[in-house]
Amino acid sequence: MASHLSFFAFDLGAESGRAVLGHLDGDRLHLEEVHRFGNGPVSLRGSLHWDVLHLWAELISGLRAGAARAGRALASVGVDTWGVDFALLASDGSLLGHPYHYRDRRTDGMMEEAFRQVPRDDIYAQTGIQFLQFNTLYQLLAMVKAGSPALAAAHGLLTMPDLFHYWLSGCQANEFTIATTTQCYDPRRGDWAFDLLQCLGIPTHIFGPIVPPCTVLGPLQPEVAREADCPVIPVVAPGAHDTASAVAAVPASRPDYVYLSSGTWSLMGIEVAQPVINAESLACNVTNEGGVGGTFRLLKNIMGLWLVQECRRAWAREGEALSYDDLTGLAAQATAFGPLVCPSDSRFLAPGDMPARIQAFCRESGQAVPQTPGEIVRCAFESLALEYRRVLTQLERLAGHPLPVLHIVGGGSRNRLLNQFTADATGRTVIAGPVEATATGNILGQALALGHIGSLAEGRALIRRSCELVTFEPNHTDSWDEAYARYLTLVQQTQPGRAATSAPGEEMAHGPRCRL
Repeated sequence: MASHLSFFAFDLGAESGRAVLGHLDGDRLHLEEVHRFGNGPVSLRGSLHWDVLHLWAELISGLRAGAARAGRALASVGVDTWGVDFALLASDGSLLGHPYHYRDRRTDGMMEEAFRQVPRDDIYAQTGIQFLQFNTLYQLLAMVKAGSPALAAAHGLLTMPDLFHYWLSGCQANEFTIATTTQCYDPRRGDWAFDLLQCLGIPTHIFGPIVPPCTVLGPLQPEVAREADCPVIPVVAPGAHDTASAVAAVPASRPDYVYLSSGTWSLMGIEVAQPVINAESLACNVTNEGGVGGTFRLLKNIMGLWLVQECRRAWAREGEALSYDDLTGLAAQATAFGPLVCPSDSRFLAPGDMPARIQAFCRESGQAVPQTPGEIVRCAFESLALEYRRVLTQLERLAGHPLPVLHIVGGGSRNRLLNQFTADATGRTVIAGPVEATATGNILGQALALGHIGSLAEGRALIRRSCELVTFEPNHTDSWDEAYARYLTLVQQTQPGRAATSAPGEEMAHGPRCRL
């Protein structure tokens, strides 16, 4: 293992972005944040977009800061971001419009529209991806239905990290882990799901080559290096989907574990050698996304700490500024095992008055209505812990064996109250850390690409030596079992049923559907 090297990771999340140096010194990895900046949707003419030019300017600022700090030790740079969103490029590589934000309302009803054209089971059989209305597939279908001029003019599609890698290196390529999030990829064929795309009228020529994670894309563009006062270092595509990088950084020492990447979203799953696409995985609505090291991530997307983040913003707008520590403290003091919500209910997806939405859910489901911030946040935390139990049960059934250890990584791993709730609700040992899992996994991907780490297992051993891990043992009680029974009833009552693959007369109304 090489020593005294620095790898530069840009980690772009839904709320903020960070530029992090990973200093590899012998048998330890040390992280140093050199730049942080805000990120979020921009509302323009009734639509939500990402401000990618702002993000690019921040990447240049971060690169300049990192180069000044690391000097000649700087070995490479790589970017990871959230999934599903994308940019369209013209024939000369220029940007066509402002990339949309996945919470934009244009995808409302698009899953149902897709099912009218292609049976739901067929879509899952070809993609193995969880049905979520903001998946790239439905964003593109919305553009088809709207007659989008940008889509008609497009010569290429790049997901968000691929776009920044293109601007850094000049190489247009789609990295595997982020490509698999789109529901436009066929994991069994190892290529884009061209048959599905054609059935939905989505132009297939915009989908370019796919490269594996830990690929060296090329050197930093000279003009970028000059602007950032940075050496011409290699640009590496790590696990470019932030969850792929986070899972790569799970410090597991045994194979029978569950990971939970906890942040705005909670991504809970297991690593498998091949995609699991069958009737049971479809019934569980789990997703098969690409991983680092020849793996697939069999996981479930759960709304996560978004509920609490939006509550905090709503209370701040009303003049009640509460930190996350404040909210966790209030939740700890609130009455246990009160009302519950289904975190992934569609009403919670868009930005807005989250406290009122949580209260409305409780009222409509015949429960006591939480009133104070502490009661509302406790409701969110207990509901999340119970949803983790439900998903873990599904994963054990799909895996065919027990999963006794749950690793929580990411920003949410700092929340000791939610970690303990999770251990208690699931009856599993919880190991929390590293907090900076995504940036750590990004750095591991770069080190793997350049041969400074020999394997993913070697990288995970490096993480175990380098970061503090906190263990939470379960204090499982009958109260959690009673709450779980209530929670399952809520899910059955409020979760939308599986969309029908056809309705009487549908073929006459819409024409024959495409079979894949």
